[in-house]
Amino acid sequence: MSALIEIKVPDIGNVTDVDVVDVSIKPGDIVALDQTIAMLETDKASMDLPATAAGTVNEVFIKTGDKVSEGTLIATVTAATMVAASGQTSLDQEKPPAPEAVTAQAENTAQAIKLPEQPKAVETAQPPATQSSPPEALPASKGSPAHATPAVRLFARELGVDINLVTGGSGRKGRILKDDIKHYIKKTLSQGSSQTGGSIPPIPAVDFTQFGEIEELKLSKIKKMTGQNLSRVWLNLPLVTYHEEADITEMEAFRSTINAEKTNSEVKITGLIFIIKALIAAMRQFPQFNASLSPDGEKLILKKYFNIGIAVDTPNGLVVPVLRDVDKKSVNQIALELAEKSEKARAGKLMPGDMQGGCITISSLGGIGGTAFTPIVNAPEVAILGVTRAKMQPVWNGKDFVPRLMLPLDITYDHRVIDGAEGARFMTAIKNYLGDIRRLLL
Repeated sequence: MSALIEIKVPDIGNVTDVDVVDVSIKPGDIVALDQTIAMLETDKASMDLPATAAGTVNEVFIKTGDKVSEGTLIATVTAATMVAASGQTSLDQEKPPAPEAVTAQAENTAQAIKLPEQPKAVETAQPPATQSSPPEALPASKGSPAHATPAVRLFARELGVDINLVTGGSGRKGRILKDDIKHYIKKTLSQGSSQTGGSIPPIPAVDFTQFGEIEELKLSKIKKMTGQNLSRVWLNLPLVTYHEEADITEMEAFRSTINAEKTNSEVKITGLIFIIKALIAAMRQFPQFNASLSPDGEKLILKKYFNIGIAVDTPNGLVVPVLRDVDKKSVNQIALELAEKSEKARAGKLMPGDMQGGCITISSLGGIGGTAFTPIVNAPEVAILGVTRAKMQPVWNGKDFVPRLMLPLDITYDHRVIDGAEGARFMTAIKNYLGDIRRLLL
């Protein structure tokens, strides 16, 4: 007996309006269980959508360029027998497994919140004429909130937009939609507003072919969104970078000892694991580093959890998987989780949820080199720790110069939240923890 089975978009981590970048099936095709039938792309990740049923494709309901969300109907499949793994004939009865991510946002990050790229057809659609002039804030005295859904309000907060400044919603009965928020941001960036004090002159276009042969390479969506996010942070946050060096001679000796005791099949401990532990201890001492500034700039939101983002270099761009509740995990547990998520990142299998909820980010160039750099904060986080390659240096101990392994550290922070003295004390604390890791037991 044949059965008509619906294939829908599964749970993709509370992300909506995901772009369909490829559909690899058509009516009449034979598909196998878990075969990739479409590819979705968010501002942080590309995801293979697997078939949750095997059989003959009856009808396909999406095409390249569409936007989908959890529960969107992808296709129907006629199967001779029901899928044994689920025992169901419809995905409405049991939630299918989540798709694997192929490439993946860091503020932001922790998550750093991205402004989704829009197809040209959407960009040319104009909102009502009431938005032709610069929007004005609604009078605070009336106390009537903007007409928008909670999801749209969250979208506006994540992008740092006061929703009360967005007037003339294009939705039903004047409801403010996400497209209205995007239009407001574009208008603000192009024309300037009272909040920014004016627009930034664009870089003029240059025809480089007049100078010689060129080649054009299309940027991945991750790189484009990363560029937009970093530009937004650079323009909106007063950033300060403080440089320090930590003596990790004893720490490296201890690390070498415990790694020598491990078998070849066990995950080795890297210096980054101890840096994570030292960072957590310093955040406990200075809770303003484990915080975010409210969108109105009036409140500091202190976080009681410790999730650390680790910037990972991948062929498709920089991504920031998040290690959760690291304060509750051992060195070996963190090492195993870091190895697993780094491998998923490089293989392009991170899900959006793997890159959300970070408190502070570590960007390490130690495997490449360098002596110092200025990492950019992964907003809405307020700080980011940069690490470069350690090297042996002569250090004066009061009597002699002795060789010590010195690790360069760089902290960039939001000066609205953290002042210079706090930044220096925070780095001194990290330096002391790394200099004598026994302090982490206190």
